[in-house]
Amino acid sequence: MAKTKLTDIIVPSVFAPYALERTTQLSRVIQTGAIGMDPEFDALASGPGKTVDMPFWKDLTGESEVLNDSVELVPDKITAGQDTAAVHDRGKAWGANILVKWLGGNDPMARIADLVADWWARDLQTMMLKILDGLFDNTNGVLRTTHRLNIYNDVASPADTAKLTGSTFIDGLQKLGDHSLNLIAVAMHSDVEASLRKGDLISFRPDSEGKPAIEVFQGRRFFVDDACPKVAGANSPAYTTYIFGAGAFAYGTGEMDPDEAVETDRNALASDSYLVNRKRFILHPRGVRWIGAPAGASPTNAELATPTNWSKVYSDKNIRIVAVRHNV
Repeated sequence: MAKTKLTDIIVPSVFAPYALERTTQLSRVIQTGAIGMDPEFDALASGPGKTVDMPFWKDLTGESEVLNDSVELVPDKITAGQDTAAVHDRGKAWGANILVKWLGGNDPMARIADLVADWWARDLQTMMLKILDGLFDNTNGVLRTTHRLNIYNDVASPADTAKLTGSTFIDGLQKLGDHSLNLIAVAMHSDVEASLRKGDLISFRPDSEGKPAIEVFQGRRFFVDDACPKVAGANSPAYTTYIFGAGAFAYGTGEMDPDEAVETDRNALASDSYLVNRKRFILHPRGVRWIGAPAGASPTNAELATPTNWSKVYSDKNIRIVAVRHNV
């Protein structure tokens, strides 16, 4: 006797690429350009191992020499460095009982399938912010001094010089000096966004594709996430707003067998149905090397947020991330 089953609705070979594409479309941080989709990282994430090594050539240094008919030029050299990215093996399972469908009048598994891509988009953003927690940790973060502007003042009524404004934002950009024009995206807490909106500092930019106008701050697209740091002080909390260059984080998704990426199952005796989604991918801050030794197959969010698991390998101006620690 034939009947429609969950596996007839969610076909792994169809659902896996669809969920990946929708995740990309829904991810606010990818749409701002802060995370760059990189085919090279797709290939690296498809390989074996817990990490991937990425050697790179360092920039040329020194000054030109004055030509002399009796003195030879002194040859200089180019040196190599090595960046390392962790490969993330992540998965999530959802389940529902048939009674929920019968008594609720709606199919929970169908809703789960609809919401998977949105969930992964949020999870990717959470991972990125955990990495930033580690990079800008107050004690050991490798970017805490070179890439962070700290204007926070723990007083009840902070001055504008301690808040995020157009002026202090420009001060933050200057952490990268003549590379500051490469910074194109912003991440902020909702309290910060509300403060900027009250100050009439949020504006709109026409979309090139004819879609609704894009909200921008200082000409840059932004996204709001309450996972951005808000740390209580004695008199007022300290907020951290992040500014990114294009592709500051590289993102690559490993190729997987659709039947391994997406599985459905059913416990007939319990009347339970399950959807399992797995991913293998790289999410890496360019120029900051992963040196951690995770306890499991890949790093947890807590391990990503541990500052001693990271080491700076690019020159400062080539690391396209800036943080501003400030009041509201």
